[in-house]
Amino acid sequence: MSVVRVLIVDDQAMIRSGIRALLETGDGVEVVGEAADGQRGVSMARALLPDVILLDLRMPVLDGVAAIVQLRADPATAGIGILVLTTFDTDQNVLAALKAGANGFLGKSADHEELLQAVTRVAAGDASLSAVATNTVVGHLARTALKPQVHEQASPEDLRKVASLTSREREVVTLVARGLSNDAIAEHLFISPMTAKTHVNRSMSKLQVSDRSQLVVAALRAGLLDQH
Repeated sequence: MSVVRVLIVDDQAMIRSGIRALLETGDGVEVVGEAADGQRGVSMARALLPDVILLDLRMPVLDGVAAIVQLRADPATAGIGILVLTTFDTDQNVLAALKAGANGFLGKSADHEELLQAVTRVAAGDASLSAVATNTVVGHLARTALKPQVHEQASPEDLRKVASLTSREREVVTLVARGLSNDAIAEHLFISPMTAKTHVNRSMSKLQVSDRSQLVVAALRAGLLDQH
């Protein structure tokens, strides 16, 4: 198994040290650098080309969202996994980071197992939302996803995936993004829980994701939720 190379970008030295200590107790992860602001983080990412960047949102010089935009715009760093570290007290920033290209979110109070699991998933190219992050995004999605400051044009690939969804699947994805369970979706749409589950599974297959958290990410990025 190859080693996952991680860059930590956070303006608090204690946070960086704590994360480094947690990561270095696990196998298969190497911390290759630390940065105390977004601009330095972008520069180090270009020099070190890590597999994953653990990135704070609130930082001096260049904040986390702006750093993500720069990283995604540079072909050399566009493919690096970005895992945002947050306390979830600024929901708008969380959504803006997601739209800018973050692969996942993790609370700063996450334990060793949660941290390693999130880093591993992002390194593998998957989205990763912690339980707290999922609740935050889902809980505020309906009233924030339409705001122009987080709206971006969907890519041709995103549009292709969305176009493959049936009208019922689009409804189901929207309800998943609002935090409804399969049973709640079934009740809302007057269908059976098994049928609701089938629609969710087919939607995940068409949007090429493996769980409900990733479905929320894919739906938001694809612009599907902007249509409701």
